[in-house]
Amino acid sequence: MTSLEYELKSFIIETLNLEDLNVEDIDSEEALFVDGLGLDSIDALELGVAIQKKYAVRIDAKNEDVKTHFASVRNLAKFIQTNTNKAEG
Repeated sequence: MTSLEYELKSFIIETLNLEDLNVEDIDSEEALFVDGLGLDSIDALELGVAIQKKYAVRIDAKNEDVKTHFASVRNLAKFIQTNTNKAEG
C-alpha cells in the first residue's frame, strides 16, 4: 500500500463518515461501489467534490474514464498522482 492509498482510505472514511471502518478494513483493490465497499452515487458525488478540493484535480463526470478512476482506492491514487504531476509539471 502506498502512502497515497493509505491517505485516501483515511480520507474516504473521514469524508463519508464511515465510522465503523478502519484504514486496514479497506483493500486497495476492492471495489468502492456496490459489492465492494458499498458506496452509492451520493457518496461518489460527495467524495468527488472532496477529492477535487483536497488534491486540486479536475474530475470530469462526463468522461467515461471516471468509473475506472473511482473503481478502487488504487485506481483513484493512480488518477490523483497522474493529474497532480501534470498540474505541477
